[in-house]
Amino acid sequence: MTDPLVSAEGLVKRYPTEESFLARLLGRRRWVRAVDGVDLRIRPGETLALVGESGCGKSTLGRALVHLEEPTAGTVRHRGDDLSALSAADLRDRRRDLQYVFQNPTASLDPRLTVGDAVREALDVHDIGPVGERDRRVVSLLETVGLRPSHASRYPRELSGGQRQRVGIARALAVDPEFIVCDEPVSALDVSVQAGVLNLLSDLQDEFGLTYLLVAHDLSVVGHLADRVAVMYLGELVEVGSVEDVFSPPYHPYTYSLLSAVPEPDPRWEGHRVVLDGAVPSATDPPDGCKFHTRCPIAQADCGEWDAHPDLEAVDGDADHAIACPYHDRLDAELAADR
Repeated sequence: MTDPLVSAEGLVKRYPTEESFLARLLGRRRWVRAVDGVDLRIRPGETLALVGESGCGKSTLGRALVHLEEPTAGTVRHRGDDLSALSAADLRDRRRDLQYVFQNPTASLDPRLTVGDAVREALDVHDIGPVGERDRRVVSLLETVGLRPSHASRYPRELSGGQRQRVGIARALAVDPEFIVCDEPVSALDVSVQAGVLNLLSDLQDEFGLTYLLVAHDLSVVGHLADRVAVMYLGELVEVGSVEDVFSPPYHPYTYSLLSAVPEPDPRWEGHRVVLDGAVPSATDPPDGCKFHTRCPIAQADCGEWDAHPDLEAVDGDADHAIACPYHDRLDAELAADR
């Protein structure tokens, strides 16, 4: 198996809640468990999609992988090197290889900088190329992402949402990275613009040999761009596998609920739709054992033991497809009966 380009082992990220001074003084402060012990391997040249409901920790995990957020515990490795063990100077140099495209292109661009200045800033910070050649490099990058040279003199407010996202992509490409976290890169864009940005990301991957972590909640985006999928629920991974494996039986119950929620344009569709009861539990005080059991259709049928924490286990001996639910076959049996 190919060695991972980026990997996480036991990755944890927690945030303190707003507590009273007395609670903090007595050591009763509570913590939001945004990422709660994630193991992940991202192979060179692939696109791994990270999916799940809003608030499950997807963006936090993406930020922790490139150390925009310092992990609370666990290890993140790039080409085998522990990023937490690097000096500040070495980590800054490593950021040339690890880049991030933000979800909101408007908020991620400085409104006081022109497009050209925003892209050139990365070249100046990392001292890339001769100073006299950097403006030419900026123009080349803008053309690479489908913009015109004249866009370099414009401000973000003068661009459309799709154009601003292309600027964000150009800025990430400026330092010649090998790994990019794309944090819901099209969720803030009109549907008519989304396909163009997704096709651009695919073309850039082929041209520059990039590796992506694609954070998404739209499963149609995942099917268009991803090679593998990791499904996240309440800070943990519950299923990991290829797109073909994750989008077909056997399913984790949560994965199936996500797939069944995708709108089906065929009015004759008679598939089995899973509607989850209740809201996502608080990340401050998650359920014991299986975190999904409070909403799980299998648990509601009173099957299995839920006080034990399930680990990701290979399905039918396939090491590339793992599900954190020992009772997922019960869901498959129900679906087969309905069909």
